[in-house]
Amino acid sequence: MVGARRGADGAGTLPALSTRGQHVAPRWGAGTVAVVVAAALALTAAAPQPAAGAGGAAGSTTAAPRSRAPTDPDQLVTPASQVVPPRGRLRSARDVLRIAARDRTVVATLRRHPGATASAYLKGSGRWQVSYFTAPRRGQPSSERKEIAQVIIDDRTGRVLESWSGFQVAWSMARGYPGAFGRKAGALYVWIPLLVLFVAPFVDRRRLRSLRHLDLLVLASFSVSLAFFSHGEIGVSVPLAYPPLAYLLVRMLLLARARAREPRLGAAADPPLLVPTTWLVVGLVFLIGFRVGLNVVDSNVIDVGYAGVIGADRIVHGKPIYHHFPRDNEHGDTYGPVVYYAYVPFERVWPWRGRWDDLPAAHGAAVGFDLLTILLLFLTGVRIRGPTLGIALAYAWAAYPFTLFASNSNSNDSLVAALVTAALLAAGRPAARGAAVALAAATKFAPLALAPLFALYRPAGAGARGGRIRSLARFSAGFLAAAAVAFAPVMLEGSAGQFWQRAVAYQADRDSPFSLWGLVGGLHGVQIAVQLAAMALAVVVAFVPRRRDVMSLAALAAAVLIAVQIGVTHWFYLYIVWFFPLVMVVVLAGAGAPPPAPPPARGRPQEAVAAA
Repeated sequence: MVGARRGADGAGTLPALSTRGQHVAPRWGAGTVAVVVAAALALTAAAPQPAAGAGGAAGSTTAAPRSRAPTDPDQLVTPASQVVPPRGRLRSARDVLRIAARDRTVVATLRRHPGATASAYLKGSGRWQVSYFTAPRRGQPSSERKEIAQVIIDDRTGRVLESWSGFQVAWSMARGYPGAFGRKAGALYVWIPLLVLFVAPFVDRRRLRSLRHLDLLVLASFSVSLAFFSHGEIGVSVPLAYPPLAYLLVRMLLLARARAREPRLGAAADPPLLVPTTWLVVGLVFLIGFRVGLNVVDSNVIDVGYAGVIGADRIVHGKPIYHHFPRDNEHGDTYGPVVYYAYVPFERVWPWRGRWDDLPAAHGAAVGFDLLTILLLFLTGVRIRGPTLGIALAYAWAAYPFTLFASNSNSNDSLVAALVTAALLAAGRPAARGAAVALAAATKFAPLALAPLFALYRPAGAGARGGRIRSLARFSAGFLAAAAVAFAPVMLEGSAGQFWQRAVAYQADRDSPFSLWGLVGGLHGVQIAVQLAAMALAVVVAFVPRRRDVMSLAALAAAVLIAVQIGVTHWFYLYIVWFFPLVMVVVLAGAGAPPPAPPPARGRPQEAVAAA
């Protein structure tokens, strides 16, 4: 289909790409609320359902219908004549077809695709789009012909503004448009200072050769891949993402193994810091204010956030979530239902106006997910060791530029990070961690791979076999209860089939150039092997190592998520935030010296104390 352009998760278009950086600031104040997912679910359940015919349905007498037709100024229009210039234009369709035929990209494409045909369309107020399609086959509908090249031409000057071929035709996000993701968050004068602020406070002057420094640099090294992506060099950016992923996978597994071999499990001392903890507090407050302010004044909503707002609007108006999404985000119903529930409170405050505009509800949700993750990381650090670790973890999230990249793109990926962090925070409460894992899996499906690990988690010395069985039963009860709450509306409205087709099957069958498997041909067998290895890892780490604590749980969970990401066909930088909290818990909580051994009790042999 002409004009369908895939965004970050392959759904819909990115209006910012066609407006080349133009942005209207969202109409809401800087005071933004942090929302808890449980509150979102509660508000969803409490939301009044409109009566039959309400919410814009035909025959409604209670509310005026709201238009759902997107108002895209760049929507393609077929000219009435091929030889006469349309009103207000200097050139005809025949003129721009001749201009496009001389473009070098088109010439090279036509050599590879003999018999290809071209069509000219009006695009916006002063541009033309010429699209080239594969040669027609007998009986093939025109809608099934693949667009293989695309040229954008200025009507006034006749100059070729853009020309694309290959996957960059269908994937506009692969073209390297400035600010397409996160706007100013990707600017060097923002990104590089954030990298310094992220790494510098955690430098250990006493152990400069510590692997922790390498861990931090590897997390920062995703920036190299992103830099090539931002310039449209997908052939370079995609391979460069895999070395840091592979390093972190191996590193997390080795740290979990080393943790299991320690004679005494328990949190290490506070992580060594280059600056006083009070400086981190000041930095955290500043960074939070900076992130919220930048989101308000200079951020864009990609298809992912737009999908959340549409789904929330459908819930509020009593419509099924899955199927019948608007044309400018037709595959926006590809996520689990928890995504759409979480957007409901924000859509109630800032209702959707039926088009892809500034979408203040998406801004509010992204900032809310971001602040929620910061809070949960602080609480996790406090529970593991104390306030210093909590502050360090919260600061690390606020300073890491890829978390700002997600927040300023107004995506839903920080919600996944928040739920995974909540599962870790609730590690000692089987039912709660089961519910958190279920909600994470009902948001985006990758966290489902964590279920075996969290289901069988028992800290070292936690008790006998009976306690393990009770823990598994409580985890299962929490998991099933949360899953039932999340999927009950989908089942009751009879949308289970649509959910499977639109979300699960679509995710399984999608193509994408943003992984080795989609970029390079002939690797399907290798990809299947990698996916099977990830599945095996998810099961094995549920049993091995047997001796574990919260930090080894975080390391193994991070390894599982990274292994799953390595095997997927569509990978993107927004997914880094899924495992980042887990990695930082391991990197920072295990960085200090182990706590001193408790003195042996009086009157008991030291061997007896060690065995107790």
